[in-house]
Amino acid sequence: MGVVMTATEMNAFLQKVFLEVAGEFHVEEVSDTGVTLRLLVQDRHLRPGGTISGPAMFGLADVTAYMVTLAHIGPRALAVTTNCAIDFMRKPAAGVDLIAHGRLLKLGKQLSVSDVLIYSEGVDQPVARASLTYAIPPAGVDLPS
Repeated sequence: MGVVMTATEMNAFLQKVFLEVAGEFHVEEVSDTGVTLRLLVQDRHLRPGGTISGPAMFGLADVTAYMVTLAHIGPRALAVTTNCAIDFMRKPAAGVDLIAHGRLLKLGKQLSVSDVLIYSEGVDQPVARASLTYAIPPAGVDLPS
């Protein structure tokens, strides 16, 4: 199954449906093999010592898996996370955005499984890796347009 949403459509969807994260995430690229998202790092994402917090990295992984799922099923606001495992592998670089590359591993009728690698912008080694599963609502069950 190919992609059914563009990066522009995904960014507009996030701005319309998820105001609580508006301005934090930006879908950079969408392809048949995955999506690339950026966490626009702000002071609220930092923990003591100036590094990016684990919850901020988890949020990026979660939104990336959500977007890679929606890229293939369309704008379904009620798709929800059912499982996540995340490995924090190294300290993120200070003062730069985080870039996540999400890859859809399996898409079924009720579940999608994704893998996400998170990098500090400009750094070759990942700072975190996550595996996420999303529950997909039945066709016709979603927020009103």
